[in-house]
Amino acid sequence: MATVGVREIRPPTVAPTSEPPPLFDGTTRLYMSYSCPFAQRVWITRNHKGLQDKIKLVAIDLQNKPGWYKEKVHPENKVPSLEHDGKVLAESIDLIKYVDANFEGPSLLPNDPTKKEFGEELIKYVDTFNKDVFSSFKGDPVTQTSASFEYLENALGKFDGPFFTGEFSLVDIAYIPFIERFQIVFSELYKHDITSGRPKLAAWIEELNNNNAYKQTKLADPQEFVAFVKKFFLGQ
Repeated sequence: MATVGVREIRPPTVAPTSEPPPLFDGTTRLYMSYSCPFAQRVWITRNHKGLQDKIKLVAIDLQNKPGWYKEKVHPENKVPSLEHDGKVLAESIDLIKYVDANFEGPSLLPNDPTKKEFGEELIKYVDTFNKDVFSSFKGDPVTQTSASFEYLENALGKFDGPFFTGEFSLVDIAYIPFIERFQIVFSELYKHDITSGRPKLAAWIEELNNNNAYKQTKLADPQEFVAFVKKFFLGQ
């Protein structure tokens, strides 16, 4: 098992004219993009469990995908997807649960039934949270998202410790790729700190920024996401 503390060199993004890898040859592959928050969830899970030698990254350019990916791997042509045991699985929340359940390494689900139930509630809420924030970009984001961020602030206070269930889990992994991006956009475009008045959210982000499994997956160029929001939400 790879050591989590080792800095992994990111494989280059495959060229759109590249040949496909030798599919279904027994190698487990995570098809992903370095800019995709959904793929980042699975990447963090892989890193935390020390599976760098067990799950190979295949990085794809979302704007210029190789034809073989849709034809031979994932007909929906989305990332992430996971090639494992002769099949291809998709959907990021399903994948982080699958990797946690089917591979070696530290568990990412709490043993305590109360914490586990609360964690499932938060995972179910993540899509609503993300939708609320993304939709606010065309209006007044600071005001419109206040309740959503307060929900997270309150959730982080339910158990002792900086994490949602008191210990690092799939819940934190489900949220952090999006919080990373939202923090950048609110600061850059709206001159607002999403942690202002939210000490638990601030402590959670600080703790995760020191987490090597996550740190290795952070955006190489945060301005790419700012440009994405400007183009698709603000028409700039």
